[in-house]
Amino acid sequence: MIDSNPDLADLPLLNALSPTSRTDLLRQAVVHAVTPGTLLFEQGEIPNFQIVVLTGTVHLLGRSSAGHEVLIEVVEPPDLIIPAAVLTKSPYLMRARIPEPSRLLMIQANAFRAAVVREPSLALEVIGDLAGQLRRMVRQIKNLKLRSVKERVGCYLLGLARRQGTPHRVLLPYGKNLIASELGMTRESLSRTLSALQSDGITVEGDTILIDDPVRLAAACGLDPLIDGPEALPQMPPSS
Repeated sequence: MIDSNPDLADLPLLNALSPTSRTDLLRQAVVHAVTPGTLLFEQGEIPNFQIVVLTGTVHLLGRSSAGHEVLIEVVEPPDLIIPAAVLTKSPYLMRARIPEPSRLLMIQANAFRAAVVREPSLALEVIGDLAGQLRRMVRQIKNLKLRSVKERVGCYLLGLARRQGTPHRVLLPYGKNLIASELGMTRESLSRTLSALQSDGITVEGDTILIDDPVRLAAACGLDPLIDGPEALPQMPPSS
């Protein structure tokens, strides 16, 4: 049964519910394993499901009428995918593609909306998720509008290093075309900026970036907790 699926054990969205309400909601849901390259939905579609990322990641992309595509956000567990569209029965403003093997909880949209109306604890969890997404979007806008290309790339590398748990080494998670689009630049501009940042102590080895001194790079690129998150600043070495 889906209710006993280990992927759901620590899911905040479901843990906010009573056992009975949880079981009722999961009767209208399925856990779906998705392969890389799968297009989950297209922009302009009306949501049929509230999708929750259990494992892996989902890329949310904007696409112009001319076919130009940019990466807007990477959704990670245990986030909901565009709950604003689901709750308001509105068209998706982005398309969603799977970049790696992932597992998703897919809840029928009508059942999800009814549960949010019925269960205050679930509504609070959804509000919290929406608030987190809004804050990430504001940080992204500040990053794009207030920073130079060099600052964006340097802070991106430091953020990757923190998330990957390797302060002096970064493995680029996907192609440079996609990374460049996420940072609001061309691939050529990204490559030039990576070369320029070598004067600030990085070394580029293909898809691996070595960071000689994270504190120096943070100072050079203007790392800011109000854009990059309060946990973003690298730790200073202990004084002797």
